[in-house]
Amino acid sequence: MTTRKLGVVMNGVTGRMGYRQHLVRSVLAIREAGGVELSDGSRVQLEPVLVGRNADKLEEIATRHGLTRWTTDLDAALGDDDLPLYFDAQLTAVREKSIVRAIDAGKHIYTEKPVAESVEGALALARHAEAAGVKNGVVHDKLYLPGLLKLKRLMDSGFFGQVLSVRGEFGYWVFEGDWQSAQRPSWNYRAEDGGGIVVDMFCHWNYVLENLFGAVNAVTAKAVTHIPERVDEKGERYAATADDAAYAIFELEGGVIAQLNSSWCVRVHRDELVEFQVDGTRGSAVAGLHKCVIQPREATPKPVWNPDLAETRSYRAQWQEVPDNEEFGNGFRAQWEQFIRHVVEDTPHPYDFMAGVRGIRLAEAGLESSRENRRISITQETV
Repeated sequence: MTTRKLGVVMNGVTGRMGYRQHLVRSVLAIREAGGVELSDGSRVQLEPVLVGRNADKLEEIATRHGLTRWTTDLDAALGDDDLPLYFDAQLTAVREKSIVRAIDAGKHIYTEKPVAESVEGALALARHAEAAGVKNGVVHDKLYLPGLLKLKRLMDSGFFGQVLSVRGEFGYWVFEGDWQSAQRPSWNYRAEDGGGIVVDMFCHWNYVLENLFGAVNAVTAKAVTHIPERVDEKGERYAATADDAAYAIFELEGGVIAQLNSSWCVRVHRDELVEFQVDGTRGSAVAGLHKCVIQPREATPKPVWNPDLAETRSYRAQWQEVPDNEEFGNGFRAQWEQFIRHVVEDTPHPYDFMAGVRGIRLAEAGLESSRENRRISITQETV
């Protein structure tokens, strides 16, 4: 079978996510495997061109991985007809303008989320892409996690009966940067640079909820900045102007209630950094990044509240682990392969710019709820 080449402009690969997940674990891994396999057995091999603002970093990354093409001139890369696909992993604050330039150059677009800083900006990009006739997609990586794939398998099997509620916990302690360096870039904690956990995580929560349980009809949220001052990468103190924790209730289609806590100010007492508990009339499950455990109705124990007696049973031991039953690959790579097939073969890819718009809309509604201290209804028809 033949192998064709597909040139990809990769903008923002010097950042943590752009480098680790998208370049190394996705595009380079696909190259090492011989390309993306298509339905007819042929393959598409990716030919990346690295783009960024720091020539030294780009050259170092290219040399490290045996790549020959890199540039600090985005317009030159977009002007190359041998590069029909544009990928963006830049800071949110600069992403929108670059995507507009890529659309104007006739490129298909695949981008990290959020696609823009506002609903209006994201809608404008979606409409611009549609008018230009270019394919577009936004990263929805959490759906490809082994734990959530197992949860989807349970949903599809009818295991839960009627789903009643979802409880989610995400987060970990991000060091302030004074006596230990922070695990996240300082821009995450500056609202003026596009930071904030609501903008970051509510986009994820929207596609997880709508693809597994139902679209979000209303949100009640409280966003806070627990730690008002942090230390940046240069050792300088700065005011943390963005929210670092958010506590939210989401009302979903069909009556499901989801409660999700997101925090960079919490010490982990969980098996994984994110966990979702789903309770239904026929059974319950707890899914993390990789593991998923279940407790069906028939095997549910009968706890009795008695604060006068010390607890002797292990509640965790009463759950059964869901087996893998298949090999789960890297979720970022899996979605890259799905989008490449969408570009080349026009296969379905529901995670387009409009899906990205819905994520930003939920983030804006969450911030509005917190700011005005009230429940915010979301009308699905608005997007």
